[in-house]
Amino acid sequence: MTCVVNIGAMYPGTFDPLTRGHEELIHRCARLFDQIVVAVAASPGKAPLFTLDERVDLAREVLKDIPGVSVTGYDGLSVDFARKNDLAVIVRGLRAVSDFELEFQLAAMNRRLDDNVETVFLTPTERYTFVSSTLVREIAEYGGDVSQFVHPRVGEALESRFS
Repeated sequence: MTCVVNIGAMYPGTFDPLTRGHEELIHRCARLFDQIVVAVAASPGKAPLFTLDERVDLAREVLKDIPGVSVTGYDGLSVDFARKNDLAVIVRGLRAVSDFELEFQLAAMNRRLDDNVETVFLTPTERYTFVSSTLVREIAEYGGDVSQFVHPRVGEALESRFS
């Protein structure tokens, strides 16, 4: 299937770690947009489990077979990254109604900062609506099985981190 829109988009996030829910949205984005940049945010304020380089490397490995998708790390505002990289769209995932308020505020602020960059919201399939990086990290920390929520390589990285 060819893309629907011949423009580039970014899918920003901390991806600590990248989950099957993220992967599913990226696959869907690849069908919609000519180019998808998975932009891994440094997010030092969140004290990520994995370093920025580790998160970028994991994402590159997991997403390497999806046409039109690239992965890069960044620091700063998503709208600035989009502008500097000629990306017209910021894609955000909404798992639940509770996500909407913050995402709506971010979209409005980004539009205020640069009205040439649009925000598009996608919802995951029902299978992944409850999956979050935070929950996956917690399950892994206590020795639980995260294999249904993350790519095997991500599962190995989590196991290694918590062993």
